[in-house]
Amino acid sequence: MLHVEALPYLLKELKLPAIKTHWAERAKLAEMHHWSYGEFLADLLDMELSGREQRRLQETIRQSKLPSTKTLANFDFSTNTTINAAQIKQLSQDKQWLSQAENLILLGPSGTGKTHLASAIGHGLIEQGARVFFSSATMLIQTLQQAKSELKLRNAFDRLSRFDLLILDDIGYVKKSEQETSVLFELINHRYETGSLLITANQAFGDWEHIFPDSIMAVAAIDRLIHHATIIQTSGQSYRTQYSMNKNQKKEAI
Repeated sequence: MLHVEALPYLLKELKLPAIKTHWAERAKLAEMHHWSYGEFLADLLDMELSGREQRRLQETIRQSKLPSTKTLANFDFSTNTTINAAQIKQLSQDKQWLSQAENLILLGPSGTGKTHLASAIGHGLIEQGARVFFSSATMLIQTLQQAKSELKLRNAFDRLSRFDLLILDDIGYVKKSEQETSVLFELINHRYETGSLLITANQAFGDWEHIFPDSIMAVAAIDRLIHHATIIQTSGQSYRTQYSMNKNQKKEAI
């Protein structure tokens, strides 16, 4: 029979880091409370499972590239009463729209909380087990454009297909060039009815001709995006402008 000193080695080989770290202290607790062998084993396995879930969540968040500070917990719904808080929470807690490859589009002026909401929804969905990837639209399209020039666009799309949700922030800043908008359209077409997109834009759909140089391509892109989509309009004064005004008012008061 193996001696107890072999446990650290065995637990390391079995890749059970939480049990390896805490089994001794949990054993003392089990003796103190007169746990049965089964209760002691269940306690250790529950601790290991919780540790794995925490590590999975941390790794998924790291891979997502989501802004760490932009969550629902620190979004002030009172500053933008046009946004339905219950709807946003539902979108962040229910993965059904992802399983149905539906899209979410946030439209509104700059500074009205679109990026924060997109990030917050992404964080919520990760907690529900979804895989999310966040990027500025400009950066992702430039990356895909480079992949296309190297004849690796299909591989890039396949890597993105691993994510249940792609968040493209500020789509209006994509350069109006044939190369970039062509790749953007290919991405939209590739995700159509196969994977969800969350897009933020400052421009209403009627102004998307400023994104796509070809009006036919613009109509086709919008058609694919809104076919299975929830569209949320934000409005009001820019948070950044409001913050600056409040700051100046406080200085003047002093």
